[in-house]
Amino acid sequence: MELDYTFMIETFYKVWGGIGTTLGLTALSLLIAAPIAFYMAVLRIKGNLIGSGITQAYISFVRGTPIILQILLLYSLLPSFLNVVVKALGSDFNVFDSVDPFWYAVVVFSLNTIALLAEVFRSALLSIPKGQLEAGVSIGLSEFQTYCKVIIPQAMVVALPAVCNITVNLIKGTSLAFLMTVKDVLAIGKIAASYGYNYIESYLDVFIVYLIVCTVIQLAYKFAEQHVGAFRAGA
Repeated sequence: MELDYTFMIETFYKVWGGIGTTLGLTALSLLIAAPIAFYMAVLRIKGNLIGSGITQAYISFVRGTPIILQILLLYSLLPSFLNVVVKALGSDFNVFDSVDPFWYAVVVFSLNTIALLAEVFRSALLSIPKGQLEAGVSIGLSEFQTYCKVIIPQAMVVALPAVCNITVNLIKGTSLAFLMTVKDVLAIGKIAASYGYNYIESYLDVFIVYLIVCTVIQLAYKFAEQHVGAFRAGA
């Protein structure tokens, strides 16, 4: 089968136009998830029974269920349930049209990323000797200051490779946002292909776009890892 290169070139620019949505979903999900995940990691390290138990249950649920199921729960079942409640209360409020699907996607991917980052942060924090926290407190720093100035900078070096993997997987995972009618890279490619059934050319464009973006992200993380880990070379 001969490829339609003219279609591929035209579609590539259309598909590339969706990269803003894909990166927006990724960036917002990471920004929302990171502080919550860090707090969960600290709760587990400190051994807080209630907080640690809830955190562990949440992580087990997210890691033990497919993300497509999580999308169905949050994007389909939850709004339907809320709509039934609203109608039962006699309100004309339209639950389905009140929230942009993009924000449903942000919530889904943020909740998923929280569970992944929490485990990464916990492992990174455990790699730092406990004596450093005690030493920081003993010289007059608060626990918060010790974490910010002593613990986190060192833990970042340990966590960055895993965070890079999570980021790359998140970029690829946002392709499922089309299930929530979000026009990301994959959705634009599918729509363009549907007119003339040029699915091979369109999916090749999508493949190239994801390859370029993920490669750039990995290089950026590699540079960041070398920069924040520069102190190790001196050691």
